[in-house]
Amino acid sequence: MNSSILMSDESDEPLAHRAEALLVDGTSACLSPDAPDVDLRADRVSVDDGLLDRRPRVGQPSDGRPLYRQLADQYRRAIDNGALRPGDRMPSMRAFMQRHGVSLATATESYRTLEREALIDARPRAGYFVRARQTLTLPAATEPDLAAAPGAAQFVGIHSTISAIVSKFQRYPDALNLGGATASPDLYPTDALQKAALRALRRRPTLLTAAGHDQGDPELRAIIARRALDVGIQIGADDVIMTHGGIEAVNLALRAVTQPGDTVAVESPCFFGLLQALESLGLRALEIPASPTTGLAIEALAFALQTHPDIKAVVVVPNLQNPLGSVMPDTHKARLVELCARTGVPLIEDDPYRELADTAQPPKSLKAWDVDGTVIHCTSFNKTLAPGMRVGWINGGRWHPRIGMLKFAQSRHNEQLSQVVLAEFLGTNAYERHLRRLRDRLRIQRERMAAAIAASFPDGTRFTPPGGGMFFWIELPRDVSSSVFFDAALDEGIRVMPGTVFSNAGRFDHFIRLSCPSTDLDQADEAVRRLGRLAARMVAHA
Repeated sequence: MNSSILMSDESDEPLAHRAEALLVDGTSACLSPDAPDVDLRADRVSVDDGLLDRRPRVGQPSDGRPLYRQLADQYRRAIDNGALRPGDRMPSMRAFMQRHGVSLATATESYRTLEREALIDARPRAGYFVRARQTLTLPAATEPDLAAAPGAAQFVGIHSTISAIVSKFQRYPDALNLGGATASPDLYPTDALQKAALRALRRRPTLLTAAGHDQGDPELRAIIARRALDVGIQIGADDVIMTHGGIEAVNLALRAVTQPGDTVAVESPCFFGLLQALESLGLRALEIPASPTTGLAIEALAFALQTHPDIKAVVVVPNLQNPLGSVMPDTHKARLVELCARTGVPLIEDDPYRELADTAQPPKSLKAWDVDGTVIHCTSFNKTLAPGMRVGWINGGRWHPRIGMLKFAQSRHNEQLSQVVLAEFLGTNAYERHLRRLRDRLRIQRERMAAAIAASFPDGTRFTPPGGGMFFWIELPRDVSSSVFFDAALDEGIRVMPGTVFSNAGRFDHFIRLSCPSTDLDQADEAVRRLGRLAARMVAHA
């Protein structure tokens, strides 16, 4: 069977101006409308001939990924290391096919990948050329003042603050969301999860009518435990309790080790959902400065533990911290776990973003250094796989039995269908393939947004590009209030998160958090540029 060369209906470009090749999964590999002409009649792709290049070839790299992506990575590295410089001409499509012994479909998709990443562009009837790389010109974010951390305080009013923000969002339902904390739905494997759900219901038809296991689906917990062992976390299936997302896991951890009125050390800035949990539980928070590059300041925490003996827990997001995007170095992680173990203070790790890091291997969790149960490990699949399912899990360390009791008393077991669907999906290699694609797409979005921020925001703006994930923590000029900026951005049809919600001490009023909202990169670029112009106007009128 031969695959056809089709015309696409994916964009508003005239169909006659765009060439596509049908790939093995039925999707099309579309080149830029400016792509040089190719004689497609001479290049039909034969499925029977094996020319769709899903298997490795002699002399070609093989790491389990499709060949087009491996070849695109080769050219990306050549561009990154200067072997291919801006303005250099890329091989013609036919030369690429001959050089690598691949089909038109593979060559097309390789160049399409490089185009999406803004590494090459097409010049009509001239060929493909390496693009000039835009370099970040903004200074790095300011490191925290370790001597300026406020004293412990109880969070009062964070619920009303967040409610006011949500209410304003609801008045602008069509605003582009640059303030959210999940990626665009089309970056998640909707079709694959739907098929997994159908398989699960066929295999276990009573899923919707039978009660589940108290700790969660045994098959999913066993898969989670096996995956944890792969990253150095020594747990079994019985050491895993399924929760309603990561925030329930953090709430259970806090309830297990604190009483109302206790003090909890938190990062500053930190996720406002944690601040809401602290307010709900009547807890006091001691803000510990955090660096945009290395996360929580270990020295500041050590000093706080000496001067505040009433600290009953420490809560940390060590990997791609929200909102900073920082990743704590391994040496810091080891020191943090040792410090908490030595002082007997429970260390609550909230780790939902780890698998979104750009590194070849995801960074380690704090739990990998835990030898005596000091670390309570909380995470979820909300950010990496299925935001709509709200499936999280917790390992409670030495407090695991108490957390199990609290979970049972609070909400009993989670609904089963989502858990069994995830077990079906995680039981294959599909999750790793999805993560690679998700990381690639998020990286492309971040690079485009970083370039737009650097080009558009006024002097005095600072930020440190994160090493993965979806957040930008942007320090605006001192004259710009994030609360005022938030309202003005909504009037422009754009949602952002003001920095004030990430602290209980009135800090970060000239910071905002932006996130990667969608796969429409041009729309996101234009929104960021409008925000930059808005910030410039606010500076000019200050």
